[in-house]
Amino acid sequence: MRRLHRQDLFCWSAFDERRDIDFNSVVWIRPEGNVLIDPLAMSPHDFAHLRSLGGATWIAITNSDHVRAAATIASELGAKVAGPAGERETFPIACERWLRTGDELVAGLRAIELAGSKTPDELAFLLEGTTLVTGDLVRAHRAGALMLLPPEKLSDVAQARASVAALLQHREIETVLVGDGWHVFGNGRRALEELAFTFQGGANG
Repeated sequence: MRRLHRQDLFCWSAFDERRDIDFNSVVWIRPEGNVLIDPLAMSPHDFAHLRSLGGATWIAITNSDHVRAAATIASELGAKVAGPAGERETFPIACERWLRTGDELVAGLRAIELAGSKTPDELAFLLEGTTLVTGDLVRAHRAGALMLLPPEKLSDVAQARASVAALLQHREIETVLVGDGWHVFGNGRRALEELAFTFQGGANG
């Protein structure tokens, strides 16, 4: 796994040839128990690394299309799973918790619901106020610039744009860790502002 901008954050990735981007997973290392977000299948090396850092207590899933290897990893590590409350009736794996906006999975990791994406509900996670972790809706297919899913994949374009605009109320965001594409370090809130600005001209970002 690769260390990110904080000593307690790591990620691992898988390259998607069809889109020419990385799919990403994040782990927050914490004394009270580690949290994985949208975990992909892990190489033996990465899994050994994770075990050496304490395994995982929770797995947080942003949406039903990002379940990925969560069930397998949860079984192997004895971790509990949390998912978006709006997908409870149709979610493909069992969850111990269902999260809505404002819920803290663990201290310092708060859920934010994003409407209008391609699944019935989607979560982002705000870590200690400064690091935003996104799933499908907010992504980055080139370095330094955020974008939305293409309009044809959105269930409601207006709601999706409103969800991004609402993220701007979190003024301390510094970094955006995306599930799909390039992470944005240091200028995360500015990148969100620039994405929201594109909506004024009718672009999808």
